[in-house]
Amino acid sequence: MLQDLVPANLFQALTAASAECRLALVGGAVRDLLAHRIHRDPWRGLPDLDLVVEDPRAPADSAEPAAHRLARALMASDPSAVGYCHFHDAYGTAELELQGVLLDLATARAETYPRPAENPRVCFGSLEDDLARRDFSLNAMALVLGPGAEATLIDPHGGQADLAERRLRLLHGHSLVDDPTRLVRGARYAARLGLVLADASLEQARRTLASWPWPWRPGDPPDQAPAALGTRLRMELDLLLEREPWPQALALLQAWGGLALLDPALQADQRWRTRLRIARRLALPLLPALLAGASDPCALAARLQLPHGQQRGLAQWQELRAVLPSASVALSWAPSRWCALLEAHGQGPMAVALALAAGDGPRRPLLRWWFRWRHVTAPFSAVELMSREGLAPGPALGARLRQLRAERLDQGA
Repeated sequence: MLQDLVPANLFQALTAASAECRLALVGGAVRDLLAHRIHRDPWRGLPDLDLVVEDPRAPADSAEPAAHRLARALMASDPSAVGYCHFHDAYGTAELELQGVLLDLATARAETYPRPAENPRVCFGSLEDDLARRDFSLNAMALVLGPGAEATLIDPHGGQADLAERRLRLLHGHSLVDDPTRLVRGARYAARLGLVLADASLEQARRTLASWPWPWRPGDPPDQAPAALGTRLRMELDLLLEREPWPQALALLQAWGGLALLDPALQADQRWRTRLRIARRLALPLLPALLAGASDPCALAARLQLPHGQQRGLAQWQELRAVLPSASVALSWAPSRWCALLEAHGQGPMAVALALAAGDGPRRPLLRWWFRWRHVTAPFSAVELMSREGLAPGPALGARLRQLRAERLDQGA
């Protein structure tokens, strides 16, 4: 099975390493192998393998972790085929690209959550400990590598049966208390693989969201939100919107009550499909369009740590929607007046695109600006105008260029 995914010499290096330690393929790669799929990195499309190393002879935690030693041995086996390697000391892990395969190497570990939604505390442990810390049963299986082509499936949590039944089951009764982003990840898996959330897991989701066990609530300062309600949540949403069948995934997340993780108004929102479809047609990032349905989009964007350009676009959209005229008033406006409004104060295209996606203001002039008016320029460049009219660089030149552009707009250029 594994030998079909990786080049022969990499497979040989891995099986050779398995003679020195307990080495297992874990997570999504095992799930997808059992479903006759190739597990690939969602961003680069390369085969993506998670490997856990359990070394019973490992020294104290202060010494080099087993995963780091394995990464160095793999790189030494074929130095010319190394794309990159990065070691993470805090968790004893290493990321490695070798022969066109992405390898995520981890020293077997156990973890505990000191507070709900905070980053976990980890310590080295057994392979079984490592499987027990995962999100869903179908991600908690392992193929333990052996000499030659031998591999043994370990499935302590019934993941193979759940996969056969197309069932998505949270691993523990406190899975979502520890990390609420698992619900977003579950919507991704369910939409991509055609899975149904198990009844007990759905009940856990509803119970957890109703009790809200995390030390932060909407309305609190965004920068005080735990990681799983901030940056990790944004990362899961980015994957859902950019690499998954997002209409199905978001519909499932809403049906499970999971959009409340973002904002109660989004959980009740019935227009997100329309906003996101328009945003996609306008080549707008989908996450700001989703957040536009929140009660306070800018605060939510800050909590999720969206890129500054997207946060600025949301803020400008809110400013714009407050000054858009009514449809009856808009009928009397010339194109130049629309451009002056829509381009005021450095307003960017994202603000207008969000207004279109959200259904703000009169639609026709916004569309005309998006597709035509914003691309109209003055009939002369600044250099040509200086030569023709004897203007010097400065405010007067800029004003004259704007005047000429306005005249061209109103003449229907």
